[in-house]
Order: sequence, then structure tokens, then C-alpha cells
Amino acid sequence: MIDVLVVGGGNAALCAALTAREAGATVLMLEASPRAWRGGNSQHTRNLRCMHDAPQDVLVDAYPEEEFWQDLLKVTGGQTDEALARLVIRASSTVRPWMRRHGVHFQPSLSGALHTARTNAFFMGGGKALVNAYYRSAEALGVQVRYEAPVARIELEGERFVAAWVGDERIAARSCVLAAGGFESNREWLREAWGRNERGEYPSEQFLVRGTRFNTGVLLRFMLDAGADSVGDPTQAHMVAIDARAPLYDGGICTRIDCVSLGVVVNREGERFYDEGEDFWPKRYAIWGRLVAQQPGQTAWSIIDAKAVGRFMPPVFPGTRAHSLPELARALGLPEQPLLRTLDAYNAACRPGSFDHTRLDDCRTEGLAPVKSHWALPIDKPPFTAYALRPGVTFTYLGLRSDETAAVRFGGRPSPNLYVAGEMMAGNVLGRGYTAGVGMSIGTAFGRIAGQRAAWSAQGEARHGAA
Repeated sequence: MIDVLVVGGGNAALCAALTAREAGATVLMLEASPRAWRGGNSQHTRNLRCMHDAPQDVLVDAYPEEEFWQDLLKVTGGQTDEALARLVIRASSTVRPWMRRHGVHFQPSLSGALHTARTNAFFMGGGKALVNAYYRSAEALGVQVRYEAPVARIELEGERFVAAWVGDERIAARSCVLAAGGFESNREWLREAWGRNERGEYPSEQFLVRGTRFNTGVLLRFMLDAGADSVGDPTQAHMVAIDARAPLYDGGICTRIDCVSLGVVVNREGERFYDEGEDFWPKRYAIWGRLVAQQPGQTAWSIIDAKAVGRFMPPVFPGTRAHSLPELARALGLPEQPLLRTLDAYNAACRPGSFDHTRLDDCRTEGLAPVKSHWALPIDKPPFTAYALRPGVTFTYLGLRSDETAAVRFGGRPSPNLYVAGEMMAGNVLGRGYTAGVGMSIGTAFGRIAGQRAAWSAQGEARHGAA
């Protein structure tokens, strides 16, 4: 019998499998996707948020525990389990040597990459390279991997895991780690969660999925129906404003529009609806998908002028360009006079200051609602460029409640041999909001905890069986 069964194939699953194998357990991974699409959402990532008290190789200055915690507290609005969050934060400070031993290489933050040189360690080659390195290491260590093996249900005896089912095949194991992601690719579940708005629209029908098409939430739904304790709101997610021309699935990072803080964002009525310069983009980019989802038609436009060019990571698709604002309004199909009134009011409200897109500067608006708190420069230098935005869901936050042991809980009781890691439990730390790289921090920390605990559980069961 297999000691540890890992359900999933992304970062958290791989960290669990590697750690369990290092602890001496036999390990089988079941990945729903074909080999070419392995890695879940982790293939689309590029960095890990890391606590550090002094400069370290690819990280500059310091990013101490308390600052990391305050950043997380701010973006979640307090909807986070502090004990589990601090566990993740502390683990992020020591994990990189272990990652390197498994073939992951790091590089400094790219210029223009969301002001992350101090807080985030970037993977050389991105998330796909990280995933491939982990798979190579897992296979070298003797971890068995099966592709195109989605698990729709598991067999339980009370709180104890017994077996998983792949179609009609029953796979028994002494312990199990669930790391199969959320339900962002389940269009029906998204529609159920988001419902219909006051305009009669079903907002989720306009959502694009930045992540993997294989995260349909089938196993998550099974676990919730089986009585596992839940955590999180089904409408909360890592949701980014992305290019409206992005593909339905697997758009990844390259579809994100990063110029929001350098211009203004308007809805289809030509009106601004939120403070574009509230804070640094790494701390705010993941609220914009939800903001756009609340607008008419779940669409918005990010508008910049020539002064912003070169100050952000250029998107994959070119924007709509025009040499005058009326021409831009017509090209976008937006109501010309309302848009011009919005831009005129914004330009008039901008107060002179010392513009610096690398810090929270003093360029702001006055007498305008909503305010723009920082980086407020008039939109007045042609050519003007606009990017159409739609909500891009990366992963959902509804998941399984857990604790510092990563155990799945039933009625408050921890399972003795069933564990959870990654996006299936990220809602314990992320009740809402997001800050760049923290998803990988959560998956890495809890993947390793789950793998270690699963190995111990399996070894204990094997000893008990032998006795």
C-alpha cells in the first residue's frame, strides 16, 4: 500500500510529495491534467514573497515579519487567521535553500515588476521552470506520478481517509494530502456563487480565468458535502483586472494590465469608480478584478498618456491609441462627453508634487471623488492609450478549514491522516485581497507541513498495522 497519496500537481502538491518522500514515505501523486499542462496555477507564477531581516542574494534591504504581517493584514482587511499567517511568514524566510536543493533557481526582481525587489524572490524561468524542477526532483527520488487522473471523490471512515477514486479505480493509501486547487474554472459554480446583480446581469459570465482550466473544484465540493469544515466566501478570489482580449483559460501573468496606478480607470459610462493610486500596485492589483466585476458589463478601461510609457511592464496586446481624448472615446465606443467631463475634472483636480512611481509620492487630487491618492498626473500628453479590462480569476478562496498541522477538520476535529495544502486551504490566510507572491508562500509552507504530517501519520499506521 502507498504511504502518502497526494491529490494535485501544483506547487503545494509537489512540496508535499517531496517532503513526504524525504521523510521516508512512499508517495503517489495524482495530477488531473495531461503532462504538458501539469503544475496547476503554479506554472503561471513567477515569485515567492519572502520575509528576511537583511539583504539576501536576490533580495535587497530587509522585509521583517511584522511588515509582512501588516501588509497581509491590510490587504485582507483583517480576514485572516493570524497564527496561520505568521506560520507562513516565518516559513518563507527559511524555505529557499530547500527549494534550491530541488532544482529551483532565483533571480532578482525585473525592472518594472511591481516594486518587488525587496519583498519577492523571482524564479528563474518563472513558475513553469519551478514546476519542472520539482517534478524532476520528485521522479529522481522515486515519487510516482500519474497524469490525467482526476479524483472526484474519496472514501472516508469518519474523519479518517481510506481511499481515493479515479473514475472506477480505487486507490488506497495510509494517508492523503489534498492539494487540488479551487473552483475558478467551474463556470456553473462561479455563476451560483456570484448570482445576478441589480442590473440583471450574471457577472461571472464575463470572467476570464488566469489560471488552469483543470481547477473545477469537484473534490472541494465533495469534501464540503462530506462534512469537512469550510473557510472563506465563495465570491472572494485572487481576481485581477486583465486584458479583455485574454483567453478564457490559462492567460497567466502576461494578461495583467499594470498601468492602472499611472492613469485613470473608467467604466462604460465614462466614470471613474476607485482610487487608482491608493497604494503600491503589488498590494492593490488583486482588488481590481473585483472592482471591475462590480461595474456595468463587468468591463472597464485603463487610460494613460505618453508620460506613463516606460514606467510599467508592457502588456502582451497593444492598447488602443489616439492623438486626442475625443478620438480615444470614439475608438473605445465610450460616451464622449461623459468621458471628457471625467478626464477634465480629474486633470483639474491634480495637485503639483514630486512625481515618483517608485514610492508613495505627493502627487494627488483635491476635491475629487473618488480621490487619487498618489501618482496623480494630468492625462494631457498625447498619444493617449487605453486598455479594455475584464475580471481575471486566478484562484478562489472558499476552501477547507485547517490548523497548524494542515489537517482537514470535521466538526472541529482534525483528521488523523487527511491533510490539505495550497489553494484548497488558502482561505484560512486569505479571507479577501492579495499581495504579490503570497499564494506561493502559503502553498510552499503548508505543502511541506502536510507532506511531513502525512508521512508521520502513514509511518505510525504502518507500525500499528505491523504490531
